[in-house]
Amino acid sequence: MKFRSLVVRCTLLASCLYGTSLWAEEAGVFSDRIVLGQSAAFEGPAMALGLGMRQGLQAAFNEVNEQGGVHGRRIELLSLNDGYEPDRAIANTRQLIEKDKVFALIGAVGTPTSKAAQPLAKDAGVPFIGPFTGAGFLRDPDNTHVVNVRATYDQETEAWIKHLTEDLDSQRIAILYQDDSFGRVGLAGVKKAMEKRQLSLVAEGTYARNSVAVKTALLKIRKAKPDAIVMVGSYKPIAAFVKLARKIRLDPHFVTISFVGSKALAAELGSAGEGVVVTQVVPSHTDTSVELVNQYQAALARQNVSAESGFVSLEGYLVGRLMIEALERAGPDLSRDELINQFQQKEVAISIGDVVLNYGPGDNQGMERVYLSVLQEDGTFRYVERLDQAINTAELP
Repeated sequence: MKFRSLVVRCTLLASCLYGTSLWAEEAGVFSDRIVLGQSAAFEGPAMALGLGMRQGLQAAFNEVNEQGGVHGRRIELLSLNDGYEPDRAIANTRQLIEKDKVFALIGAVGTPTSKAAQPLAKDAGVPFIGPFTGAGFLRDPDNTHVVNVRATYDQETEAWIKHLTEDLDSQRIAILYQDDSFGRVGLAGVKKAMEKRQLSLVAEGTYARNSVAVKTALLKIRKAKPDAIVMVGSYKPIAAFVKLARKIRLDPHFVTISFVGSKALAAELGSAGEGVVVTQVVPSHTDTSVELVNQYQAALARQNVSAESGFVSLEGYLVGRLMIEALERAGPDLSRDELINQFQQKEVAISIGDVVLNYGPGDNQGMERVYLSVLQEDGTFRYVERLDQAINTAELP
């Protein structure tokens, strides 16, 4: 009896020291907190994307934590820097799952890093929530542990070609893309959209990930005399390409992808950015007629009164709010399986403010819409319905 009593006292002492219940029934779930993990770029040419996602996630989590958390548990986010490199994403993911024992992974940034990390999460049965990428492999119905928020890159590239050809009558379209899995997904989407219209690219140019070495690609593309250039990459190399192109007086229609990081792109481009088109997968972060945006701006201001809003942090906030809603629905007896059941058991519509995300069996993608935005002279973005409005700057009603 004395030995048994000692064991119980030691267990209770450990519980007090580590803030847990007698034991955690699920990794990352404790009596007072839920620990989530993030591997993203916090340095290098894509760092603004990782920082933006983390800022938005933290704004959502701080908001719910101030209200007492989810079923009495606050949400903690453990973020590790992968520099937008797959090998580092693998190492981070292993650490988060095996050493830090997080409940779920959230807010990964990028196709190559997600492609490296997602199989590890799948093998370990760890939910992979809200990656900042539109790659199709993450929409595979077999990946029931993955929950996506945004539209796919195929949907974005289809919007590019549709609006370039129908609104601007572009026929000579070239592409610049990052030479990795991300860029090749974009390339495949563009070719699919072109073939649908019995068109072919007039030129292709590439650059290496985490570099701004775009000059060779620019010279190759210039020879084809394109009337439009679509671009699949992050903000620093895309900005370098556009500035160089305009310097040598190559001035077609420039269109790029949501992953680029619009706010960072505008800052990099400066006065050279006017007229660049970026497809977006969330409403405008400045559109206060959208309830979600009002909630996001308020949460961001409570977190840091001087924080500036942006497309990436708005997406991060949306991902964070979705996670909170799923945790609420999963109930106090939380498990990874129960979390995923909220998205897979039956068709479900989840409202975050006035934005609705739809999920169900075999459908792990919440949103479908692609928006068109045009970079203005002052560095802001104007949403339009057609690309010919990029010239007269007509606003989206």
